[in-house]
Amino acid sequence: MQNYFSKSAEETLNDFKVTKEGLSDNQFKSNLETYGHNELSEKKKATVLQVFLSQFKDLLVCILIVAAIISMATGNVESTLVIFAVIILNAILGTVQHFKAEQSLDSLKALSSPTTKVFRNGIKLEVNSKDVVPGDILVLESGDLVVADGRIIENYSLQVNESSLTGESESVNKTIETIKEEEIALGDQKNMVFSGSLVTYGRALVIITGTGMSTELGKIATLMDQTQEKKTPLQANLDDFSKKLAMAILAICILVFILSIYREVPILDSLMFAVALAVAAIPEALSSIVTIVLAVGTQKMAKEHAIIKKLKAVEGLGSVSIICSDKTGTLTQNKMTVNKVYVDNKLIDGTTLNLENSVENYLLKSAILCNDSTSKDGKEIGDPTEVALVNLSHKFTIDELSVRNDFKRLAELPFDSDRKLMSTLHHFDDKYLIFTKGAFDVLLDRIKFIKTSEGVRKISYEDKQNIINTNKQLSQNGLRVLAFAYKEVAEPTELTLEDEHNYTFIGLISMIDPPREESAIAVADCITAGIKPIMITGDHKITASAIAKQIGILRDGDRAIEGLELDKMSDEELNANIEFISVYARVSPEHKIRIVRTWQEKGQVVAMTGDGVNDAPALKQADIGIAMGITGTEVSKDAASVILTDDNFATIVKAVANGRNIYNNIKNAIKFLLSGNASGIISVLYASLMALPMIFAPVHLLFINLLTDSLPAIAIGTERSRKDLLKDKPRNTNASILSKDFILEIAVEGFIIAIFTIIAFTIGLKYDNAIGSTMAFSTLCLARLFHGFNCRGNRSIFKLGLFTNRYSWMAFGTGVLFLNLVLFVPFLKKLFEVATLNSYQIGMIYLLAFIPTVIIQIIKIIQDLIGGNKETSSPQDIKIEEDKRNIA
Repeated sequence: MQNYFSKSAEETLNDFKVTKEGLSDNQFKSNLETYGHNELSEKKKATVLQVFLSQFKDLLVCILIVAAIISMATGNVESTLVIFAVIILNAILGTVQHFKAEQSLDSLKALSSPTTKVFRNGIKLEVNSKDVVPGDILVLESGDLVVADGRIIENYSLQVNESSLTGESESVNKTIETIKEEEIALGDQKNMVFSGSLVTYGRALVIITGTGMSTELGKIATLMDQTQEKKTPLQANLDDFSKKLAMAILAICILVFILSIYREVPILDSLMFAVALAVAAIPEALSSIVTIVLAVGTQKMAKEHAIIKKLKAVEGLGSVSIICSDKTGTLTQNKMTVNKVYVDNKLIDGTTLNLENSVENYLLKSAILCNDSTSKDGKEIGDPTEVALVNLSHKFTIDELSVRNDFKRLAELPFDSDRKLMSTLHHFDDKYLIFTKGAFDVLLDRIKFIKTSEGVRKISYEDKQNIINTNKQLSQNGLRVLAFAYKEVAEPTELTLEDEHNYTFIGLISMIDPPREESAIAVADCITAGIKPIMITGDHKITASAIAKQIGILRDGDRAIEGLELDKMSDEELNANIEFISVYARVSPEHKIRIVRTWQEKGQVVAMTGDGVNDAPALKQADIGIAMGITGTEVSKDAASVILTDDNFATIVKAVANGRNIYNNIKNAIKFLLSGNASGIISVLYASLMALPMIFAPVHLLFINLLTDSLPAIAIGTERSRKDLLKDKPRNTNASILSKDFILEIAVEGFIIAIFTIIAFTIGLKYDNAIGSTMAFSTLCLARLFHGFNCRGNRSIFKLGLFTNRYSWMAFGTGVLFLNLVLFVPFLKKLFEVATLNSYQIGMIYLLAFIPTVIIQIIKIIQDLIGGNKETSSPQDIKIEEDKRNIA
């Protein structure tokens, strides 16, 4: 591999037969064939056979195998065949689920894969990082993730954080100079950039010299596997509960085994029954059901423009009580349009600029030159504010690329959030001019002169007052104002911060970024949901307040403060006042972290949006970090747990609602599994304690476990969101999902099903033991299938909608079909040890299986009526609805 750091920029360009205009289409295709895609090779994926065999490592599968051996030892061949069929079917389902999950992960990775900017055929394009090839001319700006190794060919104060490679936390100042040494440490290769590092400041052009596994990152990434996910807190909580439950169930199984021995049941039969009861009673599907419901939920969110990077974020979203949102692009349309312009001591409409007027001409040229964006054929690349300035030039049929070619940029100081300025140096009208644009309040104190149609003169007090009053007037109308100035220098040189003084004022350009149409409704939904929306922005307080009032964030009694005011507050003062502050303007990254941390100290769950490099610490500090997919930097996306592909505040509210719904669905699926298992255990304990014949054959328990656990539980996990879900208050993250009330509800519902299973058993025993066992098995199986409808939600089936969840009907239909096949097909009757039943007995099975659902539904209807009265009489809910209508 060549040491490109020891070659000049020109030599490197020659090596790849390319200019700064970038690769041609043919060169790109040729290089892609030669070098391949810019991707790190991942560890070899397991084959279908390996995944299939891995399913047999599960403890419960081992128990089933023991059961099969016992069954074979007792001479029960049919039971042995059933058990092995169950084991193989479970393994097949597990294998299918594994590859489905892998496909889901791959699709999410594709959605959130980084993009980067390159020059090809002289045009700046945004491409997927995997489509970058050696020889590409890469454009790097503050906030970008470096996607490949490269040699710097143009440098404008570039600083790069290379801690992912070198371990050095300080950003490295880059240079274009050739390094003469043949061997040099990676950290000292100041004219190179490396894949995986982050641009923290400045701008540069880079020729790509290595991609994929040929990068420095590729050398140390051979064994990396970035797709592994840790268990979510909920999954860990449930795993812990499952272990404790398993111990209790095993104790019950031992008791049942001892009772069976006491009643002189053969030891192998007693052991077989105890093992089968353990398999049926332990909710081994619990963790996998949670994973499936979470995966289904994340796929749904991805379709609704919210990519979930970490599964634990799904749980967290349901508990969010504070949303700290940026204004631009999230609450607003991010479609900046030039509105009013103050130039030559007059306020005019931006579209009426007179380019014959030298001052107005200067203003438009400075807006094009001190600007990094492009707008070509409907494709806009760059900051929305800068794009608006470029689009203004298009109204006068001026092409920004032509202007920039006529007056080439010789040096620059890129914009950053601390200086709030951007400066560029150009050879303009036979002079060397520095054009600067930026925040009005920062630039005003640096101005000494003013340019008018009568010439340049020293700025007067009256001039400044006119400019200040105009800025205030524009800001109060919710307009964003940029100030423009210039200064002449004797010769071209690298720009420093000391150069940004003694300016000549040109004018002000105001822009409007109107609120998104859906923002007001989304804010109202937040308030309904008990969530406080907060605006945190770099804009002026006046501008921010105007937008915040318009969409309902800043309401009566709320305050708006600036970063300087926040600096003067002690932690105690902020803690006491934070509940009344809804807008933070002119803030720094440190302010954002402090705001988030203060809310967290008050026990709130905070979601934070961000798009810049400096937002990354606050995104990590927040409980849910939300990055912007369109305008966000790769650094912010890397720090976040959720990425919005439409940069829309309303999508956050949808994601919160989805998070709540997913949590509710998981809770309902757990209730279904545990109450169903409880009914089986209660039935077995009753028969054992009353010295009755075995209520179920082991194979019956295996059938119930296979057919009535997974399918209905997964169907419950797909239940759609309630329309009034956002009226619920945010969930307490410290509250266990398995509360006393929840466990009591599980026990009651399990007991109701068990009662009618025992009644069926008692009726069947009047004929013989086999009919009693068959009736109990069929009743429990069918009752659990009916119970799937009860567990769709806390409300009655009539409130939820009888046919609104087709998957519940599919799960029910499948279960009923297989149960009837077992009851009526001779071969299956023998295999599953069921007796022949007459029409009366079958009718009793359906009746007794249906009654528990009738009882549970009557209880829910009564609760609906009580709950409905509360809702209609609640003045708080009425007030919320009024506020929502007024805001919208």
